[in-house]
Amino acid sequence: MADDAVDEEIDVPENSLAIEGRNAVVEAFRSGKTIDKLYVLDGCTDGAVSTIRREAKKAGTIVKFVSRERLDQISITGKHQGVIAFAAAYDYSEIEDIFSKAEAEGKAPFVLILDNIEDPHNLGAIIRSANVAGAHGVIIPKNRAVGLTATVAKTSAGALNYTPVVKVTNISKTIEDLKKRGMWFVCADMDGKPMYDLDLTGPIGLVIGNEGSGVSRLVREKCDMIASIPVNGEIESLNASVAAGVLAYEIVRQRRMKK
Repeated sequence: MADDAVDEEIDVPENSLAIEGRNAVVEAFRSGKTIDKLYVLDGCTDGAVSTIRREAKKAGTIVKFVSRERLDQISITGKHQGVIAFAAAYDYSEIEDIFSKAEAEGKAPFVLILDNIEDPHNLGAIIRSANVAGAHGVIIPKNRAVGLTATVAKTSAGALNYTPVVKVTNISKTIEDLKKRGMWFVCADMDGKPMYDLDLTGPIGLVIGNEGSGVSRLVREKCDMIASIPVNGEIESLNASVAAGVLAYEIVRQRRMKK
């Protein structure tokens, strides 16, 4: 319950994940995620913060009011917007969760597979795009890639609470396994065929590569199609998260057209 006294003591729960920023915190509460503690900038009473405090009260979360200096000290992203919540660490999902989600919606599975994305902002933005585009999950590798961090959670703008994220040991092997379940795979590469010329309907996995090196050779060889995004300017490539969003929505467009 809220305590209106300013409390400069910051007690970070063990094995917890920091959720920073107003949208991210609101979505964490509304998704039903267990929030252990909420730290709010003392004197901040605008509408967004009032909404967060109401959600905290309903959830029975401990609320502490602290100075900006203290919030800045514990902030990981540097963009806390006056609120930082501590929740149980995000649990990774299983492949079966993705298929169950697709089945519950009565749709063909649609997943994004990320081949060694290293920037947490890119991962968060891709998870957000995946959720908005109606993808049933995101698959990431265990090694040489960013995992679910506070920055990822904030950048996803709450989408992390609703989108299954699966961590696997071997991306190539995972693609092989999913092919046995009837899925097709397309990877993003500027040397591929224009995305408009490919059939991106049905059960599909969209593979997005590393920010610098793109999709690795072994993973690329496992894909059934290679898609390029037409460019009309002087810059020849897009940021990984933007490319993921563009291709995801081409999949959405083609699915709608096929209905």
